Amino acid sequence: MRSILVIEDSPMVLKILAHLFRQQRDFEPVFCATLAEAELMLDTSANLFFAALVDLNLPDAPNGESVDLVLRYRLPCIVLSGSYDERRRDDLLTKGVVDYVLKESQYSYEFAFRLLRRLDSNTAVKILIAEDSDATRNYIRHVLTPHRYQLLDACDGNEALRLLEEQPDIDLLVVDHSMPGLSGFELVQLLRQKLRRHDLSIIGLSADEKGSLSAKFIKQGADDFLRKPFCPEELNCRVVSTLERRDLMRALTHAAQYDSLTGLRNRRAFQDQAQEWFRQAEREGHTLSVAMLDLDHFKRINDEHGHASGDSALVVFAQALARTLPQDLTGRLGGEEFALVSRMPPEQLLQALDLLRRYCQSQAYAPGAPPLSFSAGVFSGLANDLEGFLHEADRRLYQAKRQGRGRTCLVLDAD
Repeated sequence: MRSILVIEDSPMVLKILAHLFRQQRDFEPVFCATLAEAELMLDTSANLFFAALVDLNLPDAPNGESVDLVLRYRLPCIVLSGSYDERRRDDLLTKGVVDYVLKESQYSYEFAFRLLRRLDSNTAVKILIAEDSDATRNYIRHVLTPHRYQLLDACDGNEALRLLEEQPDIDLLVVDHSMPGLSGFELVQLLRQKLRRHDLSIIGLSADEKGSLSAKFIKQGADDFLRKPFCPEELNCRVVSTLERRDLMRALTHAAQYDSLTGLRNRRAFQDQAQEWFRQAEREGHTLSVAMLDLDHFKRINDEHGHASGDSALVVFAQALARTLPQDLTGRLGGEEFALVSRMPPEQLLQALDLLRRYCQSQAYAPGAPPLSFSAGVFSGLANDLEGFLHEADRRLYQAKRQGRGRTCLVLDAD
């Protein structure tokens, strides 16, 4: 849990902030009501704090001295103010505060907490700034630095393309339209041929006053567009909004592909990925093995020990499966039925399944429940037809069940 320094003297604001802190588990507040208290706290414990929420006007610091104090300790600073002053806002943003939040409503305070959560996640976010103007590139870097992003620079489109190829984990590209060599517009066209929106987000920039340029950028795959010059808040809002949309898209994609209980791929995602494995293996003439696995007496576990115990058994088995066979493709097809595709030799796969079986039998998943056991059917041969492999593995699974469960039946393709 990260500690947040809160410098605020208003009892009403403190009550609101304390309520919001209680509603989440990520941050632990430390409250100071005066500049003197804050100075003492930072002097002795500055390294304990992740960020600060700071009232702009305190009885012993009426001119924003509390903000200057926090910035001296290089802490991300979110300013809380009861009034809006354009000149003061510009001055604070120039100094490097994260944002300037008015004490207007519940939403304003919730927005401040959104900023805290964003700061917490931003340390893992990579942003590439592709801009040929040194002044503009440095300005963007200055605006984004307080938000704790990992920032990279490129002075033209070709350098940006090289960095994106070298570092495929870049999350966001901020790209100018007009650059020497490869333009921003051409770069976006190239990138969208191979990278989807949830792989890489893109914000286009331009000083061109043509209204159609923003539409062209977005139609070619940019997520947003900013016309230069822009103020720090607008850039920050667009960046945060773009990253939040990306996170939502990734979450939706994950929910569509992975089983919510076990964390393994669901049936559709497993089969889609398995088809890719089969196509590659068929091109290269390699052997693959497909296994169908089924928990033994699962209905009895549910009936006699409750569905919570059944869920626990599924989770324990899925975790053991992923841990024992980390290089294989695994998935939950439904109910107590699981599947995997493996590139290892059949004999080695059998040994791995025996190891999995012994491990599962040693795991307690519910009080008084029987040892966790599973049956498996494996079909191995030259990769050619996923559905055929699944069918044959399923036949061997039922053979294993007829023979008494808790065992694996393997057949090798005679072809």
